[in-house]
Amino acid sequence: MLKTEYKFGEVHDLASQLKAEEDRIQFKNIFTNDNGGVSLLAFKAGQKLDTHLAPAKVMVYVTEGEIEFTMLDKPHTIKTGCFLLMGERVAHSVVANTDAKVMLVKIKS
Repeated sequence: MLKTEYKFGEVHDLASQLKAEEDRIQFKNIFTNDNGGVSLLAFKAGQKLDTHLAPAKVMVYVTEGEIEFTMLDKPHTIKTGCFLLMGERVAHSVVANTDAKVMLVKIKS
């Protein structure tokens, strides 16, 4: 079953969906279902996600700013407009080099 607060056929401004906060990384699901979904994250510079496993195959797309995305112990700098693909159950971590917004597209096997 699809879960979303948005209506299909309407235009939404992606940049205004989240704003970075000092106390924690902001996270918002755009839509989800049993096969995955699309989520947004907003980071303040210096915020990080510790190493964890990807719950699905993921496209990590930076819509604003710059992050250091470490996957399988290899760091990747991802800037605005760039993306990286990652397999399911892959260990990774994230550090925001600047204030940043990231869209995740998740697809489960």
